[in-house]
Amino acid sequence: MNVPLPIRPAEAGGTSAPAPSGSVAETMHGIGQRARAAARRLGLAGAAEKRRALLEVAGAIAAGRDVILAANALDLAEARAAGRPASFLDRLLLDPGRIEAIARSVRDIAALPDPVGRILARFERPNGLVIERVATPLGVVGVIFESRPNVTADAAALCVMAGNAAILRAGSETFRTAGALADAVRLGLGRAGLPADAVQLVPTRDRAAVGAMLAGLDGAIDVIVPRGGRSLVERVQAEARVPVFAHLEGLCHVFVHAAAEPEMAREIVVNAKMRRTGICGAAETLLVDRAGAETHLAPLLGALIAAGCEVRGDAVARAADPRVLAASEEDWRTEYLDAVIAVRVVDGLDAALDHIARYGSHHTDAIVTGDAAIAERFLREVDSAIVLHNASTQFADGGEFGFGGEIGIATGRMHARGPVGVEQLTSFNYRVRGAGQIRPA
Repeated sequence: MNVPLPIRPAEAGGTSAPAPSGSVAETMHGIGQRARAAARRLGLAGAAEKRRALLEVAGAIAAGRDVILAANALDLAEARAAGRPASFLDRLLLDPGRIEAIARSVRDIAALPDPVGRILARFERPNGLVIERVATPLGVVGVIFESRPNVTADAAALCVMAGNAAILRAGSETFRTAGALADAVRLGLGRAGLPADAVQLVPTRDRAAVGAMLAGLDGAIDVIVPRGGRSLVERVQAEARVPVFAHLEGLCHVFVHAAAEPEMAREIVVNAKMRRTGICGAAETLLVDRAGAETHLAPLLGALIAAGCEVRGDAVARAADPRVLAASEEDWRTEYLDAVIAVRVVDGLDAALDHIARYGSHHTDAIVTGDAAIAERFLREVDSAIVLHNASTQFADGGEFGFGGEIGIATGRMHARGPVGVEQLTSFNYRVRGAGQIRPA
């Protein structure tokens, strides 16, 4: 039996934070203050308390399926009327299976070890001081996302498990769906005795709310995570006055080396591109070793085209299959997020490494080869957050890493890199125990 969530019938979603009664600045200031207060309480919650809360959240999401689907139907209708492409609609779409997957992800996060309180290091000084480095919550995490409604639940659950409050700002296209999901999250938290304000969805589509979050909400926000397209991430990185976990693009490569097993290469390449074309781990460029092109290239091109992918290639790729369109310089720099791939034939590993270094986005890159030495060089020399050998780039996902989910993929080099899970959503402090020691003059 599906239990109705407490939402506004007019919009089928949107009560996950109080509706704005004054200016956007006043509304956002209030959200920040409530989040900071909730973070103090959540940071002291024990593992059992947080797990119980997340299981209540998962139950509320599953029970509220019909309400969430109704909200999603309104968002989808609006997106279709606006002429959004099929790949965008797929990112936005929820169905009963996807809602169950969202609830299951929350349960998986609840089962993770508590990241807070972990002793990361312990050592004793010659003067007898015992020093421990201990994992602590970050505090308040601001998440700005666009068309993926599942981010609402994933981000909320990860933040809660790591002892953080979350302020979520959904894109206009997923506003109703995110609202319905956030209502379920808040309902579950309240049932478990944790503050509902530990998760708040910004209750306005006004873009000024994004600016307020980037400014830090008067010191309330400790870190910002953007989940969306290039324009959003560029704005966040340019304007944020607080630290940012982000990737600008998922310009992912698959390099098929001459020593690749042909059938394995075909399966990996098609999966890396076509399983979900609109996710950041989808392959956008295929590099084929010239030494193996005679045996590998045409079958790979044929498999991609048979799967419904448009292929844009260099002269060698076009000669191998007349259905391949001519690639331009811009194609090597493009994150399509659609059923399109660029193909280039390169002179071995060094040329593949050079191409990835020049055009890649430090997100996820893969090599297919049976040569262990070549694979190790690729893993060591590609400067990306995730590097794979004989596996699809579509594994660039926190759930697939055993993190239960992810709040995003970080491609920077500070604090977090790769899928940002519960451990990456913690900081640390030093706890020093003495027996009366004083520092000599």
